[in-house]
Amino acid sequence: MTMTQEHSLRVSPSLIALNQILALSSQQLQEEIRKELEENPALELLERQTCTICGSAYNGRACPRCMTDNAERLRTSEHKSTSDDFESNSEDYYVSEEAWSGNRDSDEEFDPITIVAAEMSLSERILTELGAVLDEAEMPIAEFLVGSLDERGYLSASIESISHTFNVEESKVERILKELQMVAPPGVGARDLRECLLIQLSFVKENGSNAPYVEELIEKYLTALGEHKYGYIAQQMGISVEEVHKARDFIKHYLSPFPAEGQTADPNGLQWRSGGVKAGYVVPDVIISRRDGEYEVEVVESKRFVLKMSPMYANLSHEMNVAAEYNADDREHVRQYVARAKFFMSNINQRRETMLKITKCLVETQDEFLRDGVRGLRPLTRSQLANYIGMHESTVSRATAGKYVMLPNRKVVSYSDFFTVSLSIKDVIKEIIETESKKNNKPLTDQRIVEQLEERGIRVARRTVAKYRAQLKILPSTLR
Repeated sequence: MTMTQEHSLRVSPSLIALNQILALSSQQLQEEIRKELEENPALELLERQTCTICGSAYNGRACPRCMTDNAERLRTSEHKSTSDDFESNSEDYYVSEEAWSGNRDSDEEFDPITIVAAEMSLSERILTELGAVLDEAEMPIAEFLVGSLDERGYLSASIESISHTFNVEESKVERILKELQMVAPPGVGARDLRECLLIQLSFVKENGSNAPYVEELIEKYLTALGEHKYGYIAQQMGISVEEVHKARDFIKHYLSPFPAEGQTADPNGLQWRSGGVKAGYVVPDVIISRRDGEYEVEVVESKRFVLKMSPMYANLSHEMNVAAEYNADDREHVRQYVARAKFFMSNINQRRETMLKITKCLVETQDEFLRDGVRGLRPLTRSQLANYIGMHESTVSRATAGKYVMLPNRKVVSYSDFFTVSLSIKDVIKEIIETESKKNNKPLTDQRIVEQLEERGIRVARRTVAKYRAQLKILPSTLR
């Protein structure tokens, strides 16, 4: 009988809790804070008042930053404020109505929280997304394309007519339309039913769902399918009628001929809806602004919430250390809740500091991207960023996955937009599997590889991983 010694990495509960907090978006974090406040009497929330103009936190009746900014502007304005704007006998000074309602186009007066909280039409959302990937000179064409979407979501204008209108090559309009189709709900921006269904099918396949013959059926026999000529289709495709029925059922279940269905029209355009419920615009987790020529980074959550220990529990905890009249149950109750509150606040602060550190490094590394848009993007991977700031790559991935940043130009983009994949997907898959063998871990399934790719900002379907793995001549996990 032989004995073997196994070594396993044991992760502490505190690290697990920190990673869970780190992975939350700002909206999810707010919900987690609310939940913790309900469950822990030792934790209290100071929800700070934020300026509706600049977003800064402040106390009192007026924002000090805006009061200074607006007072300076009023002094230099041709129409100076009169002494009636302030009450001379008051000990407090209030911002005049003109100061509050003046021009709010500057960065100093822009409130990102107000913008992101507002609901946006589908047209506005598409244009905002396009603004992050297109050059400024291309935006008029994008606006024309979005304005040419009918109530179903189809493009009602021809590529030829749009190219003539803007005196550009048709290929340029085609490219911008492709970008529109990528950021819009699947199928929106299609020119006909066939293109609409094929666009949706590509999205469905990326998420791991597919059925045989569907793509060929849509491309070649869509009219016959609408006329229920199943026998004819089966004969032409060399398959059984039952297989045609299965492909038809897949189309009916996963695809829609009306990509904008459920997104009602209003004076400002189509409203983005999901399941009949109007969805708000994507809320950024971090805001990058520019003030006095310098970039500033702020975590959205830190604008609104300050957690603190309940004064009563803090006093009880201190008294129990010096007094003997408290019983064991009372001591344990206070000890547990005070420790839990400290632990939760520490994790919140660590999340904030981690996101600040990551984003500040991105600002330094991708300054040209912030200034010039996507054409200024430098090659950068999460692994490289992790090395720059002395963090583990998994921490960077967890802190940025599924989160969004508001740029100084007020566009909201995904953190993934700051990164480029320097290796091909095949190379990354090969690296993951090689690392697996070096660590002598249990072979990773294709689904687990999909999850690890997503942690690196690469989204592919499981079938795609299986295909690339086979091309690399790597066996499935059950045979490795």
